[in-house]
Amino acid sequence: MKTFSHVQIWFPMYGVIAALFFWRLGWKKGLITLLTCVLCVVLCDQIANAFKDGFARLRPCNDKEMIAMGLHILEKGGSYGFFSGHAANSFGFAICSTMGFRNDSRLKYRGYAAFIFIWAFFVSISRIFVGKHFFGDVLVGAFAGLLFGYVCALLGRFAIRKLVKQS
Repeated sequence: MKTFSHVQIWFPMYGVIAALFFWRLGWKKGLITLLTCVLCVVLCDQIANAFKDGFARLRPCNDKEMIAMGLHILEKGGSYGFFSGHAANSFGFAICSTMGFRNDSRLKYRGYAAFIFIWAFFVSISRIFVGKHFFGDVLVGAFAGLLFGYVCALLGRFAIRKLVKQS
């Protein structure tokens, strides 16, 4: 589970998905979809950080009561953990990229959707196992990511309709 928490392992997957955007959607739709997904991840990340500072809820790895109850800490993190930025980013990217692929009317991308949402689930749940988040932090992060991802995907769809000449 710890492996899913490290951002470095995500980059090859992101590269393949970006290449698929351009290959399946063409360069204009692909670029808009890629920029929409980047916007989504940045938005989710920054809002999660603002919430962490605003709510100031200690992470399990920083909570003396949790440690006294026997919490096994795999990683030490920042002070606050509500809500999970990893969960928000992964679920936001999952819905935004899945909806982005729907701009290609030739395929349904059900296999991709299943893969990316399973990946988002494992990334999110790994945050509990490494001692960085409570379940509620991850749940709220996932819902926030789905909301922001959906809104960003709609923005991307609007941009494609306005900026790309339909053939």
